[in-house]
Amino acid sequence: MEAGDRTLQVLEVCEASEEIKGVIVTTEEDSNTNSPPLASCRSTTKTSQDDNWGETTTAITGTSEHSLSQEDIVRITKDLEDSVGLNCRRYLTRILAVILGVLVLLTPLAFLVLPHLLWPDKLQKCGTACEGLYISIAFKLLILLLAVWGLFFRPPRASLPRVFAFRALLSVLVLLFVISYWLFYAVRILEAQDADYQGIVQYAVSLVDALLFIHYLAVVLLELRQLQPCFSVCVTRSTDGETRHYNLGQLSIQQAALAIIEHYYSDFPVHNPALLSASKSRAAKHLAGLKVYNVDGPGPGNNPAAGLAHSQSRAMIAAAARRRDTSHNELYYEEAEHERRVRKRKARLVVAVEEAFTHIKRMQEEEQKKSPGDVMDPREAAQAIFPSMARALQKYLRTTKQQHCHSMESIQQHLAFCITNNMTPKAFLESYLTPGPTLQYSRDRWLARQWTLISEASVTSGLRDGTVFLLKCVDFSLVIAAKKIPFVQMSEEYIDPKSHKFVLRLQSETSV
Repeated sequence: MEAGDRTLQVLEVCEASEEIKGVIVTTEEDSNTNSPPLASCRSTTKTSQDDNWGETTTAITGTSEHSLSQEDIVRITKDLEDSVGLNCRRYLTRILAVILGVLVLLTPLAFLVLPHLLWPDKLQKCGTACEGLYISIAFKLLILLLAVWGLFFRPPRASLPRVFAFRALLSVLVLLFVISYWLFYAVRILEAQDADYQGIVQYAVSLVDALLFIHYLAVVLLELRQLQPCFSVCVTRSTDGETRHYNLGQLSIQQAALAIIEHYYSDFPVHNPALLSASKSRAAKHLAGLKVYNVDGPGPGNNPAAGLAHSQSRAMIAAAARRRDTSHNELYYEEAEHERRVRKRKARLVVAVEEAFTHIKRMQEEEQKKSPGDVMDPREAAQAIFPSMARALQKYLRTTKQQHCHSMESIQQHLAFCITNNMTPKAFLESYLTPGPTLQYSRDRWLARQWTLISEASVTSGLRDGTVFLLKCVDFSLVIAAKKIPFVQMSEEYIDPKSHKFVLRLQSETSV
Protein backbone atom coordinates (compact mmCIF):
# COMPACT_ATOMS: atom_id res chain seq x y z
CA MET A 1 0.00 0.00 0.00
CA GLU A 2 1.51 3.36 -1.07
CA ALA A 3 1.71 6.31 1.32
CA GLY A 4 -0.16 8.67 -1.00
CA ASP A 5 -3.21 6.47 -1.39
CA ARG A 6 -6.28 7.20 0.69
CA THR A 7 -7.80 3.79 1.13
CA LEU A 8 -9.94 1.93 3.59
CA GLN A 9 -9.79 -1.83 3.47
CA VAL A 10 -12.14 -3.94 5.49
CA LEU A 11 -11.69 -7.67 5.65
CA GLU A 12 -14.45 -9.70 7.24
CA VAL A 13 -13.93 -13.35 7.94
CA CYS A 14 -16.67 -15.48 9.46
CA GLU A 15 -15.91 -19.08 10.35
CA ALA A 16 -18.26 -21.60 11.96
CA SER A 17 -17.85 -21.97 15.74
CA GLU A 18 -14.97 -19.47 15.80
CA GLU A 19 -14.60 -15.84 16.81
CA ILE A 20 -15.49 -13.07 14.39
CA LYS A 21 -12.57 -10.99 13.31
CA GLY A 22 -12.56 -7.50 11.76
CA VAL A 23 -9.41 -6.04 10.24
CA ILE A 24 -9.37 -2.32 9.45
CA VAL A 25 -6.54 -0.63 7.61
CA THR A 26 -6.46 3.19 7.24
CA THR A 27 -3.81 5.67 6.28
CA GLU A 28 -2.66 8.49 8.50
CA GLU A 29 -4.31 11.06 6.27
CA ASP A 30 -7.70 9.38 6.58
CA SER A 31 -7.57 9.59 10.35
CA ASN A 32 -7.45 13.38 10.14
CA THR A 33 -10.65 13.68 8.15
CA ASN A 34 -14.11 14.26 9.57
CA SER A 35 -15.38 10.84 8.61
CA PRO A 36 -16.98 8.92 11.51
CA PRO A 37 -14.76 6.25 13.06
CA LEU A 38 -15.52 2.62 12.43
CA ALA A 39 -15.50 0.87 15.80
CA SER A 40 -15.94 -2.73 14.74
CA CYS A 41 -16.66 -4.87 11.72
CA ARG A 42 -19.83 -6.88 11.84
CA SER A 43 -19.75 -10.07 9.88
CA THR A 44 -22.68 -11.26 7.87
CA THR A 45 -24.10 -14.76 7.89
CA LYS A 46 -22.92 -15.50 4.38
CA THR A 47 -19.26 -16.14 3.69
CA SER A 48 -17.87 -14.70 0.51
CA GLN A 49 -15.75 -16.91 -1.68
CA ASP A 50 -12.89 -15.68 -3.80
CA ASP A 51 -14.02 -15.95 -7.41
CA ASN A 52 -10.42 -16.19 -8.59
CA TRP A 53 -9.92 -19.44 -6.61
CA GLY A 54 -6.79 -18.37 -4.79
CA GLU A 55 -5.07 -16.65 -7.70
CA THR A 56 -5.17 -13.26 -6.00
CA THR A 57 -3.54 -12.36 -2.69
CA THR A 58 -3.90 -9.29 -0.53
CA ALA A 59 -1.28 -7.96 1.87
CA ILE A 60 -2.79 -6.22 4.88
CA THR A 61 -0.88 -4.29 7.50
CA GLY A 62 -2.15 -2.60 10.61
CA THR A 63 -3.95 -3.48 13.80
CA SER A 64 -6.85 -5.88 14.21
CA GLU A 65 -9.88 -5.81 16.47
CA HIS A 66 -11.78 -8.75 17.90
CA SER A 67 -15.33 -7.67 18.55
CA LEU A 68 -18.77 -9.20 18.95
CA SER A 69 -21.97 -7.25 18.72
CA GLN A 70 -24.85 -7.78 21.12
CA GLU A 71 -26.92 -9.44 18.38
CA ASP A 72 -24.10 -11.90 17.67
CA ILE A 73 -23.83 -12.79 21.36
CA VAL A 74 -27.59 -13.34 21.63
CA ARG A 75 -27.61 -15.46 18.46
CA ILE A 76 -24.70 -17.64 19.58
CA THR A 77 -26.26 -18.10 23.03
CA LYS A 78 -29.60 -19.06 21.50
CA ASP A 79 -27.95 -21.57 19.16
CA LEU A 80 -26.11 -23.19 22.05
CA GLU A 81 -29.28 -23.41 24.14
CA ASP A 82 -31.24 -24.90 21.25
CA SER A 83 -28.54 -27.48 20.51
CA VAL A 84 -28.28 -28.49 24.18
CA GLY A 85 -32.06 -28.76 24.48
CA LEU A 86 -32.40 -30.85 21.33
CA ASN A 87 -29.60 -33.21 22.35
CA CYS A 88 -30.99 -33.66 25.87
CA ARG A 89 -34.47 -34.39 24.56
CA ARG A 90 -33.13 -36.82 21.97
CA TYR A 91 -31.05 -38.77 24.50
CA LEU A 92 -33.80 -38.69 27.11
CA THR A 93 -36.26 -40.20 24.63
CA ARG A 94 -33.76 -42.88 23.66
CA ILE A 95 -33.01 -43.74 27.33
CA LEU A 96 -36.72 -44.06 28.17
CA ALA A 97 -37.26 -46.31 25.15
CA VAL A 98 -34.34 -48.54 26.16
CA ILE A 99 -35.64 -48.81 29.75
CA LEU A 100 -39.13 -49.74 28.54
CA GLY A 101 -37.74 -52.30 26.09
CA VAL A 102 -35.58 -53.96 28.76
CA LEU A 103 -38.57 -54.09 31.14
CA VAL A 104 -40.73 -55.73 28.48
CA LEU A 105 -38.14 -58.36 27.58
CA LEU A 106 -37.18 -59.22 31.16
CA THR A 107 -40.73 -59.48 32.50
CA PRO A 108 -41.52 -62.97 31.05
CA LEU A 109 -38.16 -64.27 32.26
CA ALA A 110 -38.83 -62.86 35.72
CA PHE A 111 -42.18 -64.65 35.82
CA LEU A 112 -40.36 -67.94 35.25
CA VAL A 113 -37.43 -67.36 37.62
CA LEU A 114 -39.15 -65.91 40.70
CA PRO A 115 -41.03 -69.11 41.72
CA HIS A 116 -37.75 -71.07 41.68
CA LEU A 117 -36.15 -68.45 43.93
CA LEU A 118 -39.00 -67.91 46.42
CA TRP A 119 -40.76 -71.28 46.90
CA PRO A 120 -38.81 -73.99 45.06
CA ASP A 121 -40.03 -76.81 47.34
CA LYS A 122 -43.73 -76.25 46.61
CA LEU A 123 -43.46 -76.20 42.82
CA GLN A 124 -44.77 -79.10 40.82
CA LYS A 125 -42.45 -80.81 38.41
CA CYS A 126 -42.41 -79.35 34.91
CA GLY A 127 -43.49 -81.99 32.40
CA THR A 128 -42.88 -82.41 28.69
CA ALA A 129 -45.54 -79.88 27.70
CA CYS A 130 -44.07 -77.35 30.12
CA GLU A 131 -40.57 -77.83 28.74
CA GLY A 132 -41.93 -77.37 25.21
CA LEU A 133 -43.29 -73.99 26.30
CA TYR A 134 -39.73 -73.00 27.22
CA ILE A 135 -38.73 -73.32 23.57
CA SER A 136 -41.79 -71.35 22.50
CA ILE A 137 -40.97 -68.48 24.88
CA ALA A 138 -37.33 -68.44 23.80
CA PHE A 139 -38.09 -68.13 20.07
CA LYS A 140 -40.93 -65.65 20.59
CA LEU A 141 -38.71 -63.42 22.71
CA LEU A 142 -35.99 -63.58 20.05
CA ILE A 143 -38.49 -62.62 17.34
CA LEU A 144 -39.86 -59.82 19.52
CA LEU A 145 -36.34 -58.52 20.22
CA LEU A 146 -35.46 -58.37 16.51
CA ALA A 147 -38.81 -56.81 15.62
CA VAL A 148 -38.48 -54.08 18.28
CA TRP A 149 -34.91 -53.35 17.19
CA GLY A 150 -35.93 -53.08 13.53
CA LEU A 151 -38.93 -50.82 14.14
CA PHE A 152 -38.05 -48.59 17.08
CA PHE A 153 -34.25 -48.42 17.23
CA ARG A 154 -33.54 -47.00 13.80
CA PRO A 155 -31.28 -43.92 13.46
CA PRO A 156 -33.41 -40.79 13.97
CA ARG A 157 -34.00 -38.78 10.80
CA ALA A 158 -34.83 -35.51 12.54
CA SER A 159 -35.85 -33.92 15.80
CA LEU A 160 -39.57 -33.07 15.68
CA PRO A 161 -41.04 -30.18 17.69
CA ARG A 162 -43.70 -32.34 19.36
CA VAL A 163 -43.98 -35.94 20.49
CA PHE A 164 -45.10 -38.46 17.89
CA ALA A 165 -48.66 -39.20 19.02
CA PHE A 166 -48.94 -42.84 17.92
CA ARG A 167 -45.53 -43.76 19.30
CA ALA A 168 -46.34 -42.18 22.66
CA LEU A 169 -49.72 -43.98 22.67
CA LEU A 170 -48.08 -47.33 22.00
CA SER A 171 -45.48 -46.73 24.72
CA VAL A 172 -48.19 -45.93 27.27
CA LEU A 173 -50.19 -48.96 26.16
CA VAL A 174 -47.20 -51.28 26.60
CA LEU A 175 -46.38 -49.79 30.00
CA LEU A 176 -49.97 -50.20 31.27
CA PHE A 177 -50.09 -53.71 29.86
CA VAL A 178 -46.90 -54.79 31.63
CA ILE A 179 -48.00 -53.16 34.90
CA SER A 180 -51.34 -54.99 34.72
CA TYR A 181 -49.58 -58.33 34.24
CA TRP A 182 -47.27 -57.60 37.17
CA LEU A 183 -50.20 -56.72 39.44
CA PHE A 184 -52.05 -59.90 38.55
CA TYR A 185 -48.83 -61.93 39.02
CA ALA A 186 -48.19 -60.38 42.42
CA VAL A 187 -51.71 -60.96 43.72
CA ARG A 188 -52.54 -64.39 42.30
CA ILE A 189 -49.11 -66.07 42.12
CA LEU A 190 -46.62 -64.40 44.49
CA GLU A 191 -48.94 -64.02 47.46
CA ALA A 192 -50.62 -67.39 47.01
CA GLN A 193 -47.31 -69.12 46.14
CA ASP A 194 -48.99 -71.08 43.38
CA ALA A 195 -47.48 -74.55 42.97
CA ASP A 196 -48.75 -75.11 39.40
CA TYR A 197 -45.57 -74.19 37.53
CA GLN A 198 -47.00 -75.15 34.13
CA GLY A 199 -49.78 -72.58 34.63
CA ILE A 200 -47.13 -69.97 35.46
CA VAL A 201 -45.26 -70.80 32.25
CA GLN A 202 -48.49 -70.52 30.24
CA TYR A 203 -49.10 -67.15 31.89
CA ALA A 204 -45.67 -65.96 30.69
CA VAL A 205 -46.39 -67.32 27.19
CA SER A 206 -49.65 -65.34 27.07
CA LEU A 207 -47.70 -62.18 27.96
CA VAL A 208 -45.24 -62.74 25.09
CA ASP A 209 -48.10 -63.42 22.65
CA ALA A 210 -49.83 -60.20 23.69
CA LEU A 211 -46.59 -58.24 23.21
CA LEU A 212 -46.25 -59.65 19.69
CA PHE A 213 -49.78 -58.50 18.88
CA ILE A 214 -48.99 -55.02 20.21
CA HIS A 215 -45.94 -54.94 17.99
CA TYR A 216 -48.14 -55.85 15.02
CA LEU A 217 -50.41 -52.95 15.98
CA ALA A 218 -47.35 -50.67 16.03
CA VAL A 219 -46.41 -51.76 12.50
CA VAL A 220 -49.92 -50.95 11.28
CA LEU A 221 -50.09 -47.52 12.94
CA LEU A 222 -46.51 -46.37 12.30
CA GLU A 223 -45.76 -47.86 8.88
CA LEU A 224 -48.74 -49.27 6.96
CA ARG A 225 -51.25 -46.52 7.73
CA GLN A 226 -49.32 -43.84 5.84
CA LEU A 227 -48.56 -45.85 2.70
CA GLN A 228 -51.82 -45.18 0.87
CA PRO A 229 -51.74 -41.68 -0.73
CA CYS A 230 -54.52 -39.47 0.59
CA PHE A 231 -53.27 -35.91 0.00
CA SER A 232 -51.54 -34.05 -2.79
CA VAL A 233 -49.28 -31.32 -1.44
CA CYS A 234 -47.91 -28.39 -3.43
CA VAL A 235 -44.50 -27.19 -2.21
CA THR A 236 -43.40 -23.72 -3.37
CA ARG A 237 -40.13 -21.99 -2.55
CA SER A 238 -40.87 -18.41 -1.56
CA THR A 239 -37.89 -16.74 -3.26
CA ASP A 240 -37.92 -18.07 -6.83
CA GLY A 241 -41.30 -19.86 -7.01
CA GLU A 242 -39.79 -23.32 -7.64
CA THR A 243 -42.68 -25.78 -7.22
CA ARG A 244 -43.02 -29.53 -6.74
CA HIS A 245 -46.01 -31.77 -6.06
CA TYR A 246 -45.99 -34.87 -3.86
CA ASN A 247 -48.53 -37.46 -2.72
CA LEU A 248 -48.62 -38.17 1.01
CA GLY A 249 -50.59 -40.51 3.20
CA GLN A 250 -52.35 -39.95 6.50
CA LEU A 251 -49.62 -38.07 8.34
CA SER A 252 -49.53 -35.41 10.98
CA ILE A 253 -48.35 -31.93 10.01
CA GLN A 254 -44.89 -32.40 11.54
CA GLN A 255 -44.46 -35.78 9.84
CA ALA A 256 -45.54 -34.28 6.51
CA ALA A 257 -43.04 -31.45 7.03
CA LEU A 258 -40.25 -33.98 7.61
CA ALA A 259 -41.17 -35.91 4.46
CA ILE A 260 -41.23 -32.68 2.44
CA ILE A 261 -37.78 -31.62 3.70
CA GLU A 262 -36.37 -35.00 2.66
CA HIS A 263 -37.91 -34.59 -0.81
CA TYR A 264 -36.64 -31.02 -0.99
CA TYR A 265 -32.98 -31.97 -0.62
CA SER A 266 -33.21 -34.52 -3.44
CA ASP A 267 -35.67 -32.87 -5.86
CA PHE A 268 -35.33 -29.08 -5.64
CA PRO A 269 -32.41 -27.33 -7.36
CA VAL A 270 -30.01 -25.60 -5.03
CA HIS A 271 -31.12 -22.19 -3.79
CA ASN A 272 -29.13 -19.49 -5.60
CA PRO A 273 -29.71 -15.98 -4.19
CA ALA A 274 -27.50 -14.44 -6.88
CA LEU A 275 -30.13 -15.16 -9.55
CA LEU A 276 -32.74 -13.18 -7.58
CA SER A 277 -30.81 -9.91 -7.56
CA ALA A 278 -31.21 -9.27 -11.31
CA SER A 279 -34.81 -8.03 -11.11
CA LYS A 280 -34.07 -5.81 -8.10
CA SER A 281 -31.07 -4.22 -9.77
CA ARG A 282 -33.08 -3.67 -12.95
CA ALA A 283 -35.85 -1.81 -11.08
CA ALA A 284 -33.30 0.28 -9.18
CA LYS A 285 -31.54 1.14 -12.44
CA HIS A 286 -34.77 2.43 -13.99
CA LEU A 287 -35.51 4.72 -11.06
CA ALA A 288 -31.92 5.87 -10.66
CA GLY A 289 -31.84 7.27 -14.17
CA LEU A 290 -34.56 9.84 -13.50
CA LYS A 291 -33.55 13.45 -12.79
CA VAL A 292 -35.93 16.40 -12.21
CA TYR A 293 -35.15 20.02 -13.08
CA ASN A 294 -37.35 22.94 -12.05
CA VAL A 295 -36.86 25.49 -14.83
CA ASP A 296 -39.56 28.03 -14.00
CA GLY A 297 -39.12 27.89 -10.23
CA PRO A 298 -41.91 27.97 -7.64
CA GLY A 299 -44.94 30.13 -8.26
CA PRO A 300 -45.38 33.48 -6.48
CA GLY A 301 -46.93 33.36 -3.03
CA ASN A 302 -46.29 29.65 -2.59
CA ASN A 303 -43.87 27.82 -0.36
CA PRO A 304 -40.75 27.19 -2.51
CA ALA A 305 -39.92 23.85 -0.83
CA ALA A 306 -43.47 22.53 -1.13
CA GLY A 307 -43.70 23.62 -4.77
CA LEU A 308 -40.42 21.94 -5.63
CA ALA A 309 -41.42 18.67 -3.91
CA HIS A 310 -44.82 18.69 -5.64
CA SER A 311 -43.32 19.29 -9.05
CA GLN A 312 -40.67 16.63 -8.52
CA SER A 313 -43.23 14.02 -7.50
CA ARG A 314 -45.42 14.76 -10.53
CA ALA A 315 -42.42 14.65 -12.85
CA MET A 316 -41.23 11.34 -11.38
CA ILE A 317 -44.67 9.76 -11.82
CA ALA A 318 -44.93 10.95 -15.42
CA ALA A 319 -41.40 9.80 -16.28
CA ALA A 320 -41.95 6.39 -14.67
CA ALA A 321 -45.18 5.95 -16.66
CA ARG A 322 -43.39 6.77 -19.93
CA ARG A 323 -40.49 4.44 -19.20
CA ARG A 324 -42.84 1.62 -18.22
CA ASP A 325 -43.94 1.35 -21.83
CA THR A 326 -40.39 0.61 -22.99
CA SER A 327 -39.19 -1.48 -20.03
CA HIS A 328 -40.29 -4.73 -21.65
CA ASN A 329 -38.04 -4.04 -24.62
CA GLU A 330 -35.09 -3.48 -22.31
CA LEU A 331 -35.89 -6.70 -20.48
CA TYR A 332 -36.14 -8.61 -23.75
CA TYR A 333 -32.79 -7.41 -25.08
CA GLU A 334 -31.20 -7.86 -21.66
CA GLU A 335 -32.25 -11.51 -21.48
CA ALA A 336 -31.25 -12.11 -25.09
CA GLU A 337 -27.80 -10.68 -24.44
CA HIS A 338 -27.43 -12.81 -21.32
CA GLU A 339 -28.43 -15.96 -23.21
CA ARG A 340 -25.92 -15.13 -25.94
CA ARG A 341 -23.14 -14.72 -23.38
CA VAL A 342 -24.09 -17.97 -21.68
CA ARG A 343 -24.00 -19.88 -24.99
CA LYS A 344 -20.64 -18.34 -25.81
CA ARG A 345 -19.13 -19.22 -22.44
CA LYS A 346 -20.61 -22.71 -22.66
CA ALA A 347 -19.05 -23.34 -26.08
CA ARG A 348 -15.63 -22.25 -24.85
CA LEU A 349 -15.98 -24.40 -21.75
CA VAL A 350 -16.97 -27.50 -23.73
CA VAL A 351 -14.01 -27.11 -26.07
CA ALA A 352 -11.57 -26.58 -23.18
CA VAL A 353 -12.84 -29.63 -21.28
CA GLU A 354 -12.73 -31.85 -24.36
CA GLU A 355 -9.13 -30.81 -25.03
CA ALA A 356 -8.21 -31.50 -21.39
CA PHE A 357 -9.75 -34.99 -21.49
CA THR A 358 -7.98 -35.67 -24.80
CA HIS A 359 -4.73 -34.76 -23.07
CA ILE A 360 -5.61 -37.19 -20.27
CA LYS A 361 -6.03 -40.02 -22.76
CA ARG A 362 -2.64 -39.27 -24.25
CA MET A 363 -1.12 -39.26 -20.77
CA GLN A 364 -2.74 -42.60 -19.98
CA GLU A 365 -1.36 -44.14 -23.16
CA GLU A 366 2.11 -42.87 -22.29
CA GLU A 367 1.87 -44.08 -18.69
CA GLN A 368 1.06 -47.60 -19.81
CA LYS A 369 4.56 -47.77 -21.25
CA LYS A 370 6.16 -46.59 -17.97
CA SER A 371 7.03 -48.61 -14.91
CA PRO A 372 4.33 -48.97 -12.19
CA GLY A 373 6.17 -46.61 -9.85
CA ASP A 374 5.98 -43.70 -12.31
CA VAL A 375 2.23 -43.89 -12.96
CA MET A 376 0.28 -40.71 -12.04
CA ASP A 377 -2.73 -41.14 -9.79
CA PRO A 378 -6.10 -39.53 -10.68
CA ARG A 379 -5.62 -36.71 -8.16
CA GLU A 380 -2.32 -35.65 -9.71
CA ALA A 381 -3.80 -35.95 -13.21
CA ALA A 382 -6.73 -33.69 -12.21
CA GLN A 383 -4.35 -31.09 -10.79
CA ALA A 384 -2.26 -31.26 -13.96
CA ILE A 385 -5.09 -30.58 -16.44
CA PHE A 386 -7.23 -28.30 -14.28
CA PRO A 387 -5.39 -25.04 -15.19
CA SER A 388 -6.19 -25.57 -18.87
CA MET A 389 -9.94 -25.45 -18.21
CA ALA A 390 -10.04 -23.28 -15.08
CA ARG A 391 -10.42 -19.92 -16.84
CA ALA A 392 -13.25 -21.05 -19.13
CA LEU A 393 -15.05 -22.78 -16.26
CA GLN A 394 -14.64 -19.76 -14.01
CA LYS A 395 -16.09 -17.37 -16.60
CA TYR A 396 -19.04 -19.68 -17.24
CA LEU A 397 -19.81 -20.02 -13.54
CA ARG A 398 -19.65 -16.25 -13.11
CA THR A 399 -21.98 -15.68 -16.05
CA THR A 400 -24.53 -18.17 -14.72
CA LYS A 401 -24.14 -16.93 -11.10
CA GLN A 402 -22.86 -20.29 -9.84
CA GLN A 403 -19.39 -19.30 -8.69
CA HIS A 404 -20.35 -19.44 -5.02
CA CYS A 405 -21.62 -23.03 -5.35
CA HIS A 406 -18.38 -24.57 -6.60
CA SER A 407 -14.97 -24.16 -5.03
CA MET A 408 -11.69 -25.04 -6.66
CA GLU A 409 -11.24 -28.00 -4.32
CA SER A 410 -14.69 -29.45 -5.11
CA ILE A 411 -14.10 -29.09 -8.86
CA GLN A 412 -10.76 -30.89 -8.64
CA GLN A 413 -12.32 -33.66 -6.58
CA HIS A 414 -15.10 -34.08 -9.15
CA LEU A 415 -12.54 -34.09 -11.96
CA ALA A 416 -10.48 -36.77 -10.18
CA PHE A 417 -13.68 -38.80 -9.66
CA CYS A 418 -14.47 -38.62 -13.40
CA ILE A 419 -10.92 -39.64 -14.32
CA THR A 420 -10.98 -42.57 -11.91
CA ASN A 421 -14.25 -43.91 -13.33
CA ASN A 422 -13.30 -43.23 -16.98
CA MET A 423 -16.15 -40.78 -17.54
CA THR A 424 -16.61 -38.60 -20.61
CA PRO A 425 -16.26 -34.79 -20.78
CA LYS A 426 -20.05 -34.49 -21.05
CA ALA A 427 -20.46 -36.40 -17.79
CA PHE A 428 -17.99 -34.05 -16.10
CA LEU A 429 -19.75 -30.92 -17.38
CA GLU A 430 -23.25 -32.07 -16.47
CA SER A 431 -22.78 -30.94 -12.86
CA TYR A 432 -22.04 -27.37 -13.99
CA LEU A 433 -24.22 -26.95 -17.08
CA THR A 434 -27.41 -28.15 -15.38
CA PRO A 435 -28.23 -27.07 -11.80
CA GLY A 436 -28.52 -30.26 -9.81
CA PRO A 437 -30.41 -31.14 -6.63
CA THR A 438 -29.42 -29.60 -3.35
CA LEU A 439 -27.62 -32.71 -2.07
CA GLN A 440 -25.19 -32.54 -5.00
CA TYR A 441 -23.35 -29.60 -3.48
CA SER A 442 -21.21 -29.42 -0.37
CA ARG A 443 -22.91 -29.38 3.02
CA ASP A 444 -21.93 -25.80 3.84
CA ARG A 445 -23.93 -24.66 0.78
CA TRP A 446 -27.24 -26.27 1.60
CA LEU A 447 -27.24 -27.71 5.12
CA ALA A 448 -29.71 -25.80 7.26
CA ARG A 449 -29.05 -26.31 10.94
CA GLN A 450 -32.66 -25.86 11.87
CA TRP A 451 -36.01 -25.57 10.13
CA THR A 452 -38.92 -23.74 11.73
CA LEU A 453 -42.42 -25.14 11.27
CA ILE A 454 -45.13 -22.46 11.22
CA SER A 455 -48.72 -23.69 11.30
CA GLU A 456 -52.03 -22.35 12.56
CA ALA A 457 -53.21 -25.85 13.41
CA SER A 458 -51.50 -28.09 15.92
CA VAL A 459 -48.48 -29.85 14.42
CA THR A 460 -49.63 -33.16 15.91
CA SER A 461 -52.99 -32.99 14.10
CA GLY A 462 -53.41 -34.81 10.81
CA LEU A 463 -53.41 -33.31 7.35
CA ARG A 464 -56.75 -31.99 6.12
CA ASP A 465 -58.08 -30.59 2.89
CA GLY A 466 -56.83 -27.01 2.61
CA THR A 467 -54.13 -27.27 5.29
CA VAL A 468 -51.40 -24.66 4.76
CA PHE A 469 -48.15 -24.44 6.72
CA LEU A 470 -44.65 -23.03 6.26
CA LEU A 471 -41.17 -24.43 6.65
CA LYS A 472 -38.87 -21.49 7.32
CA CYS A 473 -35.13 -21.55 6.80
CA VAL A 474 -32.49 -18.81 7.01
CA ASP A 475 -32.75 -17.56 3.41
CA PHE A 476 -36.17 -18.73 2.23
CA SER A 477 -39.39 -20.49 3.16
CA LEU A 478 -41.28 -23.46 1.77
CA VAL A 479 -45.02 -22.86 1.50
CA ILE A 480 -46.99 -26.12 1.61
CA ALA A 481 -50.66 -26.41 0.65
CA ALA A 482 -52.44 -29.78 1.00
CA LYS A 483 -55.36 -30.92 -1.11
CA LYS A 484 -57.30 -34.11 -0.54
CA ILE A 485 -57.20 -36.60 -3.37
CA PRO A 486 -60.80 -36.88 -4.61
CA PHE A 487 -62.82 -40.04 -4.39
CA VAL A 488 -62.87 -41.75 -7.76
CA GLN A 489 -66.03 -43.57 -8.81
CA MET A 490 -65.67 -45.98 -11.69
CA SER A 491 -68.48 -47.64 -13.60
CA GLU A 492 -68.48 -50.55 -15.99
CA GLU A 493 -70.05 -50.54 -19.40
CA TYR A 494 -70.75 -53.84 -21.05
CA ILE A 495 -70.26 -54.10 -24.78
CA ASP A 496 -71.86 -57.03 -26.53
CA PRO A 497 -69.18 -58.93 -28.46
CA LYS A 498 -71.71 -59.63 -31.26
CA SER A 499 -72.05 -55.90 -31.95
CA HIS A 500 -68.59 -55.92 -33.54
CA LYS A 501 -69.41 -58.65 -36.06
CA PHE A 502 -70.40 -57.82 -39.60
CA VAL A 503 -70.96 -59.71 -42.86
CA LEU A 504 -69.32 -58.75 -46.11
CA ARG A 505 -71.36 -59.80 -49.13
CA LEU A 506 -69.76 -59.73 -52.58
CA GLN A 507 -71.73 -59.94 -55.81
CA SER A 508 -69.75 -61.70 -58.47
CA GLU A 509 -70.45 -60.56 -62.03
CA THR A 510 -69.40 -62.42 -65.10
CA SER A 511 -68.78 -60.88 -68.51
CA VAL A 512 -71.18 -62.01 -71.27
